[in-house]
Amino acid sequence: MKHILIVFTGGTFSMKIDDKTGGAVPHFSGNELMEMIPEAFQLAEIETFDFGKYPGPHVTPELMLQLSKKIREFLSTGKYGGVIVTHGTDTLEETAYLLDLTIKTEKPIVVIGSMKNSSEPDWDGPRNLLDAIHICLNDNSKNLGVLVCLNGEINAASEVTKIYSDSVDTFQSLDFGSLGFVQNGKVIYNRLPRKLEILETDNINTNVDLITVYAGMDDKFFKFSADSGVDGIVVEALGIGNVPPKAFYGIKYAVEKGIPVVLVSRCPAGETDYVYSYEGAGVHLHNLGVLFSDFLNGQKARIKLMLALGKTKDMGELSKSFEN
Repeated sequence: MKHILIVFTGGTFSMKIDDKTGGAVPHFSGNELMEMIPEAFQLAEIETFDFGKYPGPHVTPELMLQLSKKIREFLSTGKYGGVIVTHGTDTLEETAYLLDLTIKTEKPIVVIGSMKNSSEPDWDGPRNLLDAIHICLNDNSKNLGVLVCLNGEINAASEVTKIYSDSVDTFQSLDFGSLGFVQNGKVIYNRLPRKLEILETDNINTNVDLITVYAGMDDKFFKFSADSGVDGIVVEALGIGNVPPKAFYGIKYAVEKGIPVVLVSRCPAGETDYVYSYEGAGVHLHNLGVLFSDFLNGQKARIKLMLALGKTKDMGELSKSFEN
């Protein structure tokens, strides 16, 4: 039987209803959770590691990088045929993408969560964990980067996003669709991830802001960010990559201060491109030196920029990370 490592980080997967507050809080350790899912031990040799009991909103980029380093340590032993990470769904896609960018391995790594807590009769945590074990046991899961699996859907960490606040089918890849699915323990793949890449770094620069553009926006937030000493800015622009005229001059202000600016779309699907040339449009932004980040959403682009800035502040090298 393959050895599978399950890393528990907390999230709704680990929660139960607190008698005093009436709300769900992290409670169970990894071993306690596994006692509730005895079927798992019939599939593989299971080893658990408690990284923490963090609700999703408590997970920081620094913790994500620590998690990456710990998983790399475990994988370097050669003992494990796959790794499963349980995680709060609110920041799951960011952690999964950071792991995807920083762990170079052919072994499957599957990040899962739960939209229901253990006090609810339709707790989805056990099914998601069992599906993840089946993924790790399947030879076709090798060399696919980090995967995300909830509700039987297998998605690439670089492509998936949380689209519903409370539905079990919340994680979807809106641009390209899922990679495959798990049904009654059978793993089916329909395609490969669009892009796999590694940023080899043990450092992260978290001094990066994320600013969403809106109709009639001016330069205020961009100037405030630039003057606060930020090391990078990700802009969620309108449509395919355009901003209001006054916002353009705020971005220009930041670029002229030597701050890298990465542009994504605030639309939930679709890429960015510089096709329009009216005032504030993509052509002028790109000519200014703004980096366009194709299909990444804002939160993922921020993860990538923080890691890239952990390696270098050279604009030429940063450009290669985002536009090649």
